[in-house]
Amino acid sequence: MKRFLKIAFVAVAMTICLGAKAQPEGYDVFSPIGKYIMKGDADALSKWFADNLEISILTNPADASRAQARQIVKAFFENYTPRSFSITHTAGRANMKYALAFMNAGGEMFMVTIFACSKGEDGYRIQQFKIERAM
Repeated sequence: MKRFLKIAFVAVAMTICLGAKAQPEGYDVFSPIGKYIMKGDADALSKWFADNLEISILTNPADASRAQARQIVKAFFENYTPRSFSITHTAGRANMKYALAFMNAGGEMFMVTIFACSKGEDGYRIQQFKIERAM
């Protein structure tokens, strides 16, 4: 019983120190994000944005608020309707996730880079979002 309490205490302390919201085993933060990108749904995607994030669409980098980033992504989707979206690589730790993906949109291929971080009760939020033409 003492050992169980000791393990439970350490687990709780680690979660608090990391500031990460506990997620179920095998939770894939990029599954819903990818679904919204595939649909070209900037409004739903923007709910995953941090209050302020780094965004770069077609080599136009900016630090933007969630509302500004939503408008930037919405304009992109209006010009380039997604036809396919495929995540090719993911990496990270419990509170930080990184994904590389390819998107076919508007007859062109794009590479999409997403960096998401978990802070507190809000769960994961996209801190960096980048879309660039694939070479």
